Amino acid sequence: VLAEKRSLGSRDGPPHLVAVVLLHGRAAARDSLRLLQSHDSAVVRADEGGAGGFALLCPRLKQRWRFVTAQAGDLHAVLDLAKVADSLLFILDPVDGWDSAGEHCLSCLFAQGLPSYALAVPGGTDLPPKKRIDARKKLSKSIEKRFPEAKLFPLNTEQESSLLLRHLSSQKQRHLAFRDRRAHLLARAAEFVPSQDSDLLGTLKVSGFVRGQTLNVNSLVHIVGHGDFQLSQVDAPPDPLSLNPRVVKAQKRSQDMEVQDDSGNGAAEMEEDVKVLMKADPSKQESLQSEVVPDPMEGEQTWPTEEELQEAEESLKANRRVVKVPKGTSKYQAAWIVDDGEEGSEKDDDDDEDDDMDDDLMEEAVSQEGESSEEEAGEEESETMTVSECLRDDQYDEKMEEDEQMLERYKQERMDEMFPDEVDTPRDVPARVRFQKYRGLKSFRTSPWDPKENLPRDYARIFQFQDFSRTRKNLFRQIEKEETEGASVGWYVTLHVCNVPVSVMESFKEGKPLVLFSLLPHEQKMSVLNFLVRRHPGNSEPVRAKEELIFHCGFRRFRASPLFSQHTSADKHKLERFLRPDAALVVTVYAPITFPPASVLLFKQRTNGMHDLIATGSLLSVDPDRIVIKRLVLSGHPFKIFTKTAVVRYMFFNREDVMWFKPVELRTKWGRRGHIKEPLGTHGHMKCHFDGQLKSQDTVLLNLYKRVFPKWTYDPHVPEPVPWVRSESALPEQEVEME
Repeated sequence: VLAEKRSLGSRDGPPHLVAVVLLHGRAAARDSLRLLQSHDSAVVRADEGGAGGFALLCPRLKQRWRFVTAQAGDLHAVLDLAKVADSLLFILDPVDGWDSAGEHCLSCLFAQGLPSYALAVPGGTDLPPKKRIDARKKLSKSIEKRFPEAKLFPLNTEQESSLLLRHLSSQKQRHLAFRDRRAHLLARAAEFVPSQDSDLLGTLKVSGFVRGQTLNVNSLVHIVGHGDFQLSQVDAPPDPLSLNPRVVKAQKRSQDMEVQDDSGNGAAEMEEDVKVLMKADPSKQESLQSEVVPDPMEGEQTWPTEEELQEAEESLKANRRVVKVPKGTSKYQAAWIVDDGEEGSEKDDDDDEDDDMDDDLMEEAVSQEGESSEEEAGEEESETMTVSECLRDDQYDEKMEEDEQMLERYKQERMDEMFPDEVDTPRDVPARVRFQKYRGLKSFRTSPWDPKENLPRDYARIFQFQDFSRTRKNLFRQIEKEETEGASVGWYVTLHVCNVPVSVMESFKEGKPLVLFSLLPHEQKMSVLNFLVRRHPGNSEPVRAKEELIFHCGFRRFRASPLFSQHTSADKHKLERFLRPDAALVVTVYAPITFPPASVLLFKQRTNGMHDLIATGSLLSVDPDRIVIKRLVLSGHPFKIFTKTAVVRYMFFNREDVMWFKPVELRTKWGRRGHIKEPLGTHGHMKCHFDGQLKSQDTVLLNLYKRVFPKWTYDPHVPEPVPWVRSESALPEQEVEME
């Protein structure tokens, strides 16, 4: 612990990275940074790019810091900096603390994982001394909910800034698991070299200090918000933030690692102070392949065994009959000749077969419509939205249209709470056709369900581990024990990232942070990820399953349409149609593999571009075999009640449907169980037997089940959110109590 604390910000370790976060619109950021820069005997060096950060070198204290500031209201920049920062410096308002935008920012930071932090309060000197003390006490009491044991640091003089720097350098460091096991880097400088083929793609040279773990040139890197890329080489330029510039640190590196010379590319022409540490080895380099390319002709061909062939021959012998035929008749013609004794029964069988064929043709014709409308009418049956008929361009009418849609969503959520999974039996389509993909189960908990049965075509594109937990343990054990070759922690390096779009460099010039994470093996491959999340209390808007959401998972950002399911210890998990506010749910999506632990934040984009935080949680598992079951409940009402028998109506509307669903067990809302005995008439009435007498107000239910899979809507490009609208204070309740 002491070695870790001493290395951070020292000569041998990376500079102490401090991210400055403004929690109020009136917070004085410039004055605070100017005070920090005025530290005695300190050297200030500005960063490249448009972020406006700076480095603070203090040879007397043998410490060096790097301060970076996120743009006001830029949520992605704040979260990206918090992923790599050693400490966060929150700038508060001396009266209100933080406003609504600051509250939203704090909720996201706490859910993602908060590193070490400090609270600074600049200003407040214009108040009288007595009111200044009262305001400080009021502010200390109001922040206890978020920061129970935090200390407020005033930031108005150089002495107070020195105390704050001392606190930042000596406080205990908090660890974030997802970044401690991966090498990461915050760019201090960047250069884009276009390729010969196109100006839109090229090599991005990113310079910064290596943090977390040793960086290997053969591993992939993930640029946060832009995707996965390969490295071509790693250079070692001189350290621009050295405490003693006269000491050449490259001498020590050359002893630890052999410098690779490339005479073919003219290494002698390179600058004398830039060394090539490593070059990528194509035989050891990780591939960028994220999906399996399925072969439609590579189907599983099974040849019948000898026992099956022998059984088929025996069945043919048993069905053979001796018939007198004219001379020269073939076997095929003889099969159509019937005896006189069998003619009557054969005619009856032919009539039955004709009826069955007609029924099959009807079922096939309806099933084609049913299959096409299964996903639309079944899965999204209650997703119909009320849209105004007169489409006007007026902004007010557009708001009214959104209100109508939101009202419809609230109605659907309320109906799902009152009558979970219940649907109306269609009148125009037979129930046996409409629900042909569903099955009945004796017990949802104990009945078997094969996880490899009827998989979708998307499952041919993903990767699956034979034992994910064992792979994860072996990988983490290898990281802790084995030493990997590459750039060590604290080295200032330049990474040559291949085939990077020019938009990455443009965003860096705009002042947005450029953050790189090295990927562990297999983390570029697609699979099925399961997140355990809980609804954020600050959002009550209904969220349906398969709605597009924005995910912040560890160091990744992406968009996907998830499934919601219950979190249980069973092998089957019931689908939830809405994100419940009162229980933890499991969210299932197609996404790149990530090894837990990793935090996850779920956002929903408004029509105006703002991102609302709707749920927070963590990565549960990477498991395509997790079975998510959709349940449908058909309801009927008792018409005539006897001792243990009842006539039930309104569940089905024709006799054939009653016969089709006869094997499925019935239950009632009052706890009775039973089964269908026989249909009555031709309009769907049926006689049912139960284990006790029914009440007249009871409802008869029939459960049907089907396995569902998420939609392949993964998109790694997430639009930038519109800045949050700030209100004056986020602490109204405390102020009311004070009044």
